[in-house]
Amino acid sequence: MLALSCFLALAGITLRAMAAIIFWLAFQAVLYHYLPGPTNTGQRTPAGHLLTYRMNGLLAWVITHVAFIALCYLDLLDPAFIPRNWEGLFAAMNLAGFGLSLLAYLKAYLMPTHPEDRKFSGCALYDFYMGIELNPRIGDNFDLKLYTNGRPGLIAWTLVDLSNIAYHYQIHRHTSPSLILVTILHGIYVLDFFINEAWYLRTIDIAHDHYGFYLAWGCLTWVPSMYTLQTQFLGLYPTSASPVFLILIFSIGIAGYALFRSVNDQKDRVRRSDGKALVWGKPAEFIVAKYKTSDGAEHQSLLLCSGWWGWSRHANYVGDLMLSFSMCALVHTTSLLVWFYIIFMAVLLVHRCLRDEERGQAKYGVFWEEYCRRVPWRLVPGIW
Repeated sequence: MLALSCFLALAGITLRAMAAIIFWLAFQAVLYHYLPGPTNTGQRTPAGHLLTYRMNGLLAWVITHVAFIALCYLDLLDPAFIPRNWEGLFAAMNLAGFGLSLLAYLKAYLMPTHPEDRKFSGCALYDFYMGIELNPRIGDNFDLKLYTNGRPGLIAWTLVDLSNIAYHYQIHRHTSPSLILVTILHGIYVLDFFINEAWYLRTIDIAHDHYGFYLAWGCLTWVPSMYTLQTQFLGLYPTSASPVFLILIFSIGIAGYALFRSVNDQKDRVRRSDGKALVWGKPAEFIVAKYKTSDGAEHQSLLLCSGWWGWSRHANYVGDLMLSFSMCALVHTTSLLVWFYIIFMAVLLVHRCLRDEERGQAKYGVFWEEYCRRVPWRLVPGIW
């Protein structure tokens, strides 16, 4: 016990922070496993599996935030608990992220859920980082990837924001307009995720990325700590900007979200209707692309070539970048730390474009080549 205490102290982890993270992960696991919700299927895996998922993220988000507000109202929890204990919480999140990554690595060898969907690179370090199993599960229904990607880290995003608003008020005795507007944009993005959780099952994270350190540590630690840099900064350092500036930048963020949602909605409607949908008032144009899974079965998918998807092959990322820019610009500072988020998102999304292109070529072959001829621009027409 003494050795453990010494280790935790050296790592910056307090027992309070450790207990908070353990409770947080367990609480979100209970909500994920037991809350009711509609059942949806993801995309077919390379080995031909079609997995089902229970969509209860929005209810989990609501229950979590109602519980947080109730505990604060009853004076059982300091609303500024998160920033006041941030160092210990951040260290404990890191420990949890590394621990879950190690668990995923060992499980892939010892108790794989779908052995035929595993991917080995031949390099242990790479396999630990990028993952071996595609859809690791505990039992039949507890999907580690969806739980990690869409519960503790993402729900914590808005809780960190609210706690920093409380911290800012406790220190400065007023609320910052920039802090409120950034929190609103964060809230819109997070709520959109949960409202459209079934759509997320067909994204790169769930459908293609294997489960390792990249997703486990990334979602448990990176998301709640790095995606909240703007509200963390404003919680400590108030900034001032003119109302005109704030309205303009906030409007860019709303426009970016509207673009992001419109682009994704077009593809979702076309695929759910098997191509029998209108896009910008006209029948959808698409390519029926055939592909085979590793079990030899042939399937087909629709590659949309009209609307936003005729404008560029990744128009949704343009909206994402506009929204990310606004989140940083609203802080009204030249601090590189605050602007790290948009820099990171730009690198991440450009890299995702390239990964998606490579995956599309490998999966669809000549159909993907035809798609690229019909929609020549990756991101922004005339630029790239």
